[in-house]
Formats: sequence, C-alpha cells, structure tokens
Amino acid sequence: MRIEKNEIADEMNEDSVSLPGEIVFNIDVMLAKRKMKVGDLADRVGITISNISILKNGKAKAIKVSTLIKLCHALECQPGDLLEYREVE
Repeated sequence: MRIEKNEIADEMNEDSVSLPGEIVFNIDVMLAKRKMKVGDLADRVGITISNISILKNGKAKAIKVSTLIKLCHALECQPGDLLEYREVE
C-alpha cells in the first residue's frame, strides 16, 4: 500500500478531527524537580517564555521534535517525563 503526501497531511489536520484524549505537558513538575525557573528554561531551550506557557497550559497544537529534544536536554529528562496522555471525559 502506498501512501501519498496529501493523505498524510489530511490525517494530520487535527482541526476537523475529534480526538479521544489529550497530551499534557508536565513542564511545571520537571521545573520544580530541577529547581529551575521558567525564564532559565526558556533561555536554555531558545524559545520564549510565552511559548513555554502555551505548552504548560495545554494550548499548543504541535511541538517540533527539535524543541522536545532541547527541553529534554535542558531538564535532563526523557520525553515521557514531560508528556502524559489523558482520556477526554
């Protein structure tokens, strides 16, 4: 079976799809464990405090893998330490 590029793009269009759950970013937990401030994390990762807030508050629709790598490096953790799946009720 061959998958065309636009089929993948259609599947990735989340605006029209009802999802059974959500991904929660536990950045606050990791910041507390590392005794690190949001501003320090933003500086180490190279993104704005506003963008970290968007992740923390569950407003992000996507995250680059490179950003996730930088977060893991800065917080000395694994992606699973930052991300949690929760069912939507």
